[in-house]
Amino acid sequence: QVQLVESGGGLVQAGGSVRLSCVGPSRRSFNAMGWYRQAPGKQRELVADISSGGSTKYADSVKGRFTISRDNAKNTVYLQMNSLKPEDTAVYYCHAVGAASRNDYWGQGTQVTVSS
Repeated sequence: QVQLVESGGGLVQAGGSVRLSCVGPSRRSFNAMGWYRQAPGKQRELVADISSGGSTKYADSVKGRFTISRDNAKNTVYLQMNSLKPEDTAVYYCHAVGAASRNDYWGQGTQVTVSS
């Protein structure tokens, strides 16, 4: 069982910043790593992802405010979220694709709540 461990969520005021981290097991390699989010009553959506080579993709709603990065040596992916809005409130899930297995792996989710 591959575990992705997230940290960094919490309560923040609108306009504030939060940094999420997600660590994968040290003996695994991953292709794409990224973040999804799910707000109450809505479907899970892609926020941002990053390839093992550093190519990034963002949802239009977060472009210019969020930055995804990764440290391959540490099997860690980060999401720096700035200028947060109440509509960013959601459970954020880390996602990774196994380099060998091509399986999808998910973290347990971390709540981010943005107050107005």
